[in-house]
Amino acid sequence: MPTDTTPSGQQSGKSGRKKGRKVRLLLIVLVLAIIGGVGYGAFWSVSTVRASFPQTKGSITLDGLTGPVDVKRDGYGIPQIYASSDEDLFMAQGYVQAQDRFYEMDVRRHMTAGRLSEMFGEGQVDNDEFLRTLGWHRIAEEEYKKTLSAGTKKYLDAYAKGVNAYLAGKDGDEISVEYAALGFANDYKPEEWTPVDSIAWLKAMAWDLRGNMQDEIDRALMTSRLGPKQIADLYPQYPYSRNGTIVREGQYDELTKTWSDGSGSAQGTDGSTQGTGGTGTGTGTAGTSTDSGALQTQLDGLYNVLEDLPEAVGVNGNGIGSNSWVVSGDHTITGKPLLANDPHLSASLPSVWYQMGLHCKSVSAKCQYDVSGYTFSGMPGVIIGHNADIAWGMTNSGVDVTDLYLEKLTGDGYQYGSKVLPFDTREETIEVAGGTSKTIVVRTTNNGPLLSDRNDELVQVGKKATVDQDAPDRGDGYGIALRWTALDPGTSMDAVFAMNRAKGWDDFREAAALFDVPSQNLIYADTEGHIGYQLPGRIPTRGKGDGSLPAPGWDPAYRWDGYIDQDELPYEYDPERGYIVTANQAVVDKKYPYTLTTDFGYGTRAQRITSLIESKIKGGGKISTDDMRQMQMDNSSEIAKLLVPLLLKIDVGDKNVREAQKLLEGWDYTQDADSAAAAYFNSVWRNILKLAFGDKLPKELRVEGQCLSVEPVDTTGPADEDRRVRECGKRDADQAQPDGGDRWFEVVRRLVDDQDNAWWSTPKTRNLKAADTRDELFQRAMRDARWELTAKLGKDIDSWSWGRLHRLFLKNQTLGTEGPGFLQYMLNRGPWKLGGGEATVNATGWNAAGGYEVVWVPSMRMVVNLGDLDKSKWINLTGASGHAYNAHYTDQTDKWVKGELLTWSFSDKAVEDDTSDTLLLKP
Repeated sequence: MPTDTTPSGQQSGKSGRKKGRKVRLLLIVLVLAIIGGVGYGAFWSVSTVRASFPQTKGSITLDGLTGPVDVKRDGYGIPQIYASSDEDLFMAQGYVQAQDRFYEMDVRRHMTAGRLSEMFGEGQVDNDEFLRTLGWHRIAEEEYKKTLSAGTKKYLDAYAKGVNAYLAGKDGDEISVEYAALGFANDYKPEEWTPVDSIAWLKAMAWDLRGNMQDEIDRALMTSRLGPKQIADLYPQYPYSRNGTIVREGQYDELTKTWSDGSGSAQGTDGSTQGTGGTGTGTGTAGTSTDSGALQTQLDGLYNVLEDLPEAVGVNGNGIGSNSWVVSGDHTITGKPLLANDPHLSASLPSVWYQMGLHCKSVSAKCQYDVSGYTFSGMPGVIIGHNADIAWGMTNSGVDVTDLYLEKLTGDGYQYGSKVLPFDTREETIEVAGGTSKTIVVRTTNNGPLLSDRNDELVQVGKKATVDQDAPDRGDGYGIALRWTALDPGTSMDAVFAMNRAKGWDDFREAAALFDVPSQNLIYADTEGHIGYQLPGRIPTRGKGDGSLPAPGWDPAYRWDGYIDQDELPYEYDPERGYIVTANQAVVDKKYPYTLTTDFGYGTRAQRITSLIESKIKGGGKISTDDMRQMQMDNSSEIAKLLVPLLLKIDVGDKNVREAQKLLEGWDYTQDADSAAAAYFNSVWRNILKLAFGDKLPKELRVEGQCLSVEPVDTTGPADEDRRVRECGKRDADQAQPDGGDRWFEVVRRLVDDQDNAWWSTPKTRNLKAADTRDELFQRAMRDARWELTAKLGKDIDSWSWGRLHRLFLKNQTLGTEGPGFLQYMLNRGPWKLGGGEATVNATGWNAAGGYEVVWVPSMRMVVNLGDLDKSKWINLTGASGHAYNAHYTDQTDKWVKGELLTWSFSDKAVEDDTSDTLLLKP
């Protein structure tokens, strides 16, 4: 779960929208260059940078506290807060997080409110329009007023009071160096924090963990060039027999149904089944015929809008994964459970996570918390971690909670059944720094807001849309609306505090019932020795359709007809096997009576983790905290295990290619940073995907600017040269397909034994003959990989290494994202050479269509030892501080790269022993 607070659409080919922003960045750089000069100017620059560093020693008086609060920081600047009341505890949390991260918090709240233009000017207007259409901040206001408990609102108020106590009397350059730059460019001044600002961040988190919306768009776009059978090949069924599910011995409680375990011994009374790994060609689409060109353009336009949005916690919904697993005390050295978690998110600087402990000096009704873990800057409470009794982790469940609807527009309304219903409308005014404000009208149907209104091209295309013959008359065209669970007020903020207070399994499940969005896999362990799993969330049930493709909004049969009852959601408690693994695989088997999604992950990481656990405990072995850490760093490539034996059998005539092929002989499939074999194999894999699939996908899914003479794969006969056309890709490199993730592992696995499958056909080029079989395509991929790496790494293969290709850059997600090099140099860090890879337990993700650089990472790693909480371990991607040049800006990154973990102190004595600085907050 997880953040990137990117206030700019960083895509090439959008120069018009970027022009204003680049001018402002140039002004900022000029100023920084002046103050970064010699003599007095250099002194002022240093003082400006240091002015915003937090005070960590001595004492500070805060109006609003009812008693003294101690803030103890260790050598990495990680704070542990001690207070005597709940309100003081959360007020201090707000104050301390603002000390370290307020600029990040400020950008986040402007993003969630659709107000980035107020900070960064006209270059952000398009993003703000879309975010205002979604209405995150408006819904957060409703939650604060209507759905959250009085206790939660009290904590949110206290947190906001703490943030504002930090801001009081400070100029921008005393808060963060970025404000010194922004203040020169547009006189921006930060405003006070509100409780709604905290709640709205949960909407951003939910957005990037929203399920299969990306696959829904991609499948529909594929219909322009591929047929149903071909699309089914690219979205194969989930491999239940090989990779299994999360819940194997679990159940749910609803009285009339008794589904349990994966043996099929019981199922829902309706006898229905779940297409959890479906082909993606399901029912209910408004325009699936191949002549629905206008719908393709609508969806492509929508994708472009989505692609341009700031990334909140992931790579715009793609590649979002995570690992978590828990092992019972029967299989551990301590005799008590061990719990590991590492959420996979896009790399950001500072990290989305902020480590912190929240401790009541004496736990009582007045002060109820003794909890430590990973928090979000801008939100009170702990998101992932442990208290004195339980520990919990999260991974993205992938449950489908979003549906796109094609709506028929008629005048000031839209068709629903036989009637024309009026839009719900509202006006939104966007203020623009240094420019003129803009007012937009947001139109909403009974399926949600019209996303297509935010793109002029989509509006025009909708008027000309071609859809299937059962669609109603055109009227005034078609639009695309979004139905999403997070667009209704919820109680997830209540869940955070309930989880932080939970004393056991029953408390934990009650807390999970409040965690409505985003739906996450929750794993659990406690000091009594119990382990468990719960799927929470507001998960829709549908009439017709399965959510895999856009549905016809005018047909009432495709409406959501309710939500799965909490008592019917899968869980597992103390399974006999003694461990639970969640790594985005299918939650339950096909006997479960509801469709959770058609797009679970394919279980590659989950199966590898399971194998590592079972190999350790086989024969009675015991697992240690360090064993859990080593599992998190496992670099084994599962696709290499399948393909390398086949690649080694190919007779290669070119001596240079043969030299590279020999790197694979004896390779153990481990993708360490210094491995030449890993570099070559991953290049071969990338080229296999490009030749077999990428060159046959529609331009909307391929890398922007890459132009090819292409045709759809034809399973009925040889290629027809006359049908080939030149098309250029349109998608940003880190979002293009095929991305090389575990869905593509499964695609290739199912085709690899069919030597003559049409997917292995590639046309001739100027220098190479056509490939007609698998081995011919593999041979070409090996050749292309050899010369690609020669160009990138040099002719001498002894100098090759995976880490030289697979690099991590950490970028400040606002002013350091683009612009002149001087500013980037000040704010950004890296590169680091990484091991690991896509669908690997050490999931340093890269997009095979776009290149090798790291696009998402394990954003933190933790191992909780329920036998002795002070022997738990943790690490963050960057550091506690959001201030460039602060000692704690990236002081954990080198250890993170090496797979090292820090001591995670919890007890009063352990914290005191680790304390470097103590700050007293006084009333």
